[in-house]
Amino acid sequence: MRIAVLLLLAEQPMHGYQLMEAIAERSGGRWRPSPGAIYPTLNLLEDEGVLTLTASAGRKLATLTEDGRALVERESAGWPDPFAAGSEEQGVDLRAELGQLHEAVRSVARGGTEPQRVRAAEILAEARRSVYRLLAGDEPAA
Repeated sequence: MRIAVLLLLAEQPMHGYQLMEAIAERSGGRWRPSPGAIYPTLNLLEDEGVLTLTASAGRKLATLTEDGRALVERESAGWPDPFAAGSEEQGVDLRAELGQLHEAVRSVARGGTEPQRVRAAEILAEARRSVYRLLAGDEPAA
């Protein structure tokens, strides 16, 4: 999310909704971020000093700061293309796997017993922690 937002804002200032639409358009509709993903990212980038948020017509307009522009110029050549199809570039379609997991969880939520729902929540929490451990390099070798 961070890279996509920075690259788009390097082109022009945008509101959160404009960012969501631009990401969906550039990814060919494969990636449609929600407000729950865009706005925390904008707030984090503002806290880091790489963008400013200013009120404009009842919305918050995000604009890169000088530090933000310098960051994009300095590092963007090494960034992966955030708008490319994940399955084509990385060989594994995580989005499809996540979709299947979502359907399984919906089935438990709709028709499972209370103990099954509790256990499903535990499994999901452990999966989330495991993925973060993987990113942190703390995942044990297989």
